[in-house]
Amino acid sequence: MSSAPRVTSITLHRASHLLEVGFDTGETFQLSCEYLRTHSPSAEVQGHGPGQRVLQHGKRDVNISAIEPVGHYGVLLKFDDGHSTGIFSWPVLYELGRNQTSNWQAYLAALENAKLNR
Repeated sequence: MSSAPRVTSITLHRASHLLEVGFDTGETFQLSCEYLRTHSPSAEVQGHGPGQRVLQHGKRDVNISAIEPVGHYGVLLKFDDGHSTGIFSWPVLYELGRNQTSNWQAYLAALENAKLNR
């Protein structure tokens, strides 16, 4: 039975608006606060069912104001725009790191199609 990668380190770089997340696989991802905010696992962003995702915009300068542990499985990221309802589990953070490039390109395309700004 293989287990999902676990977070070994989390460092917030406030000045550059980056969250650096290290995993027990040896991988480290630098995730922008904007990326994390716009891809939050919260119902506010993901919706309550398939196809209900809410496109987030205007988050270019958002930062993380607090990081709170949630059990042994994740963290609650509190953003300075008031968003504080998404629990980022270790598997969610890992998926966001591994798929960052394709997720980000799809997000930018969705913004462009909707004629919205970052």
